[in-house]
Amino acid sequence: MVREQIGLTNVKLMVPFCRTPREGKAVLAEMEKNGLIRGQKNLEVYVMAELPSNILSARDFALYFDGFSIGSNDLTQMVLGIDRDSGILSDIFDERDPAVLQMFAMAIEEAKAAHIPIGICGQAPSDYPEIAKFLVENEIDSISVSSDVVFKTIGIVSKAESGLGMKIGLIHETQETNNVEKY
Repeated sequence: MVREQIGLTNVKLMVPFCRTPREGKAVLAEMEKNGLIRGQKNLEVYVMAELPSNILSARDFALYFDGFSIGSNDLTQMVLGIDRDSGILSDIFDERDPAVLQMFAMAIEEAKAAHIPIGICGQAPSDYPEIAKFLVENEIDSISVSSDVVFKTIGIVSKAESGLGMKIGLIHETQETNNVEKY
């Protein structure tokens, strides 16, 4: 309906929590049964990179998907093996942990090797300016941040980009209307 009737053909679909490339292939087959065919009428389908398997098997996932979006919250939970909502373990949940940062870098590297776009959503670049800088330095394609830090993050991204000779997209999501604005 969104694409065919309303005419919003720029909408991309995002598949969450896709454990294996085989599962991704099955999701795409199910979508096809319902008239959503990847590549038809420029339909792009992205996968959330929120599980270590998404990153370790990124090149295989890239056979089925048009892009990746790192889900920093879930990926941090999965890499560190903790529930971010646990009062007992909340002090361990940290997107700046070296293992998590390594997964971010690996995801970007693998997406680049597969020649598909990669962005990030989740709280990490909103909460930690150093993560936004790290992502730019690793040449991520887009960063999504919360509305309260969008201008601060634009400055961080701009400064980091200036030394790299590149330009990434910064997406601002408004909570009030769920609108997305690209800078």
